[in-house]
Amino acid sequence: MTNSFTYILSINGLLFLLSLICWKFPPKKINNLYGYKTFRTMQNIDIWNFANKAFNNSLLIYAGISFIAGLVLASLGGDSLTWQPMALAMLTIIVCIIKTEKSISEIYDDDGKRLKSKN
Repeated sequence: MTNSFTYILSINGLLFLLSLICWKFPPKKINNLYGYKTFRTMQNIDIWNFANKAFNNSLLIYAGISFIAGLVLASLGGDSLTWQPMALAMLTIIVCIIKTEKSISEIYDDDGKRLKSKN
């Protein structure tokens, strides 16, 4: 049982800790070291700030859910956990990327300019 909790803490707990750090200390300017980096998000500072805020908020929520789900799995499954915590972490990252990219596409065009609102 201790091994399961250690596994959850090292995978899902670390992801949640990183999400807290990214949420609390988002990158201030475009860089190659820290932040949500894609070609599109690095086009201009407006997209950069939006994408990092959207990704960090999603990551905080889904990493928290993943961490709690992992702890529940560890308490129910005992030492039989193998791939499940890693799958939760990967699913968290994939969902956050998809949500962020969808949000970017709804607000910015391919050239990095804001779309006009339909109001």
